[in-house]
Amino acid sequence: MVPMEAVDVVVIGAGQAGLATSYWLTQQGRQHVILEQDRIAESWRSQRWDSFCLVTPNWTVQLPGFAYRGSDPDGFMGRDEIVTYFDRYAAAFNPPVRTGVRVASIEGRSAAGFMLDCGATAIEARDVVVATGSYRLPKVPAVAEQLPASLVQVHSSRYKNAGQLADGAVLVVGTGQSGAQIAEELLEAGRQVFLSVSSCPRVPRRYRGKDALWWGVKAGIMERTVDSLKSPLERFACHPYVSGKRGGHDINLRTLAQDGVVLIGRIQMVSCGTVHLAADLPENLRKADEFAESILTQLDQAVSKLGMPLPDDLNPRGIGPEVPHEVDPIRELDLDACGIRSVVWATGYRSDFGWIRLPVLDESGHPVQRRGVTSVPGLYFVGLEWMHTQKSGLLLGVGEDAAYVASAIAGDLKSSAKGMEVSA
Repeated sequence: MVPMEAVDVVVIGAGQAGLATSYWLTQQGRQHVILEQDRIAESWRSQRWDSFCLVTPNWTVQLPGFAYRGSDPDGFMGRDEIVTYFDRYAAAFNPPVRTGVRVASIEGRSAAGFMLDCGATAIEARDVVVATGSYRLPKVPAVAEQLPASLVQVHSSRYKNAGQLADGAVLVVGTGQSGAQIAEELLEAGRQVFLSVSSCPRVPRRYRGKDALWWGVKAGIMERTVDSLKSPLERFACHPYVSGKRGGHDINLRTLAQDGVVLIGRIQMVSCGTVHLAADLPENLRKADEFAESILTQLDQAVSKLGMPLPDDLNPRGIGPEVPHEVDPIRELDLDACGIRSVVWATGYRSDFGWIRLPVLDESGHPVQRRGVTSVPGLYFVGLEWMHTQKSGLLLGVGEDAAYVASAIAGDLKSSAKGMEVSA
């Protein structure tokens, strides 16, 4: 018989959301445990490449009780520095983390609480906070199976450096934050890079002498709530590409093309070692330029409303140089003739909430919640993209949502206690 343990509150996941939630529960004196299948901050440890840097400035690292206080607030921490920060955060308040524990399922709520299947043990919890993030599973399109077996294929979550790949040219698929940065890194490593351009937008690194995000926070743009979106689908839009390397800089695909990257359209199919491409390169480049321009315009308007003095704009506008094949995009790519020996799939992630066997998921498998609170009493979420505001999924905002959920838990428990007193 599987041993049973009773716990007041269970937090699933020891990343930024789980640790932030634990901090507030600890402040309340709430008995709880964090269940983590790997290590604290595992995705930061094992799913980032060697030269990875934050794309948001260090001052945005605002986990509760441990905001960034280093000497370079406008810099961008590297992967190892970020991991060290999480280790120090955990040491600062000693959260009750149990590593190596995988929650296989959450079953329906009983009179005493939720039932969590943890393999060798089972846990009964009055309240559960799911802090595993919006996306956990690497997503690779089915067309990958059509590529020659001789090619080295790696998802961006497993990419570490150029030396990990086979000698020769590299095809990078996807131009979200990871794809654009990895393509730039491979180019700087002396590789010939072919970059399959997606519809992800770009953003300027700086605006009027400061990081664009600084102005966005000042203007309140990061406080926009999910209710303000024109469509719920906007929650799942890919993150604009920009870089935190070398003190932070813009990434413009047009500039990469000028430096030697071959930009191509979306992959449609592969046959006999030839990749067949869509003719959508010009459109995707245009959309990226328009988005960057729209961000600058929004910042102009927002800052003007604040009545703040505006220094000269040090970030020149303009779409940049026209790229080869922009008018007549490449439609076929012979992998062997181009010397392509490796493929990096920077194609994002998909959600993984099927293990939650409770009626809280929509048709697409994403949680239905309002600022982390669900229709199932006692079940909460923290750390989702656009969970409440634009900054909910970031180190800048996850602590605020965690505080709200911790307060909701405290309120639920007080109500339960009062009800029991009356019935007694």
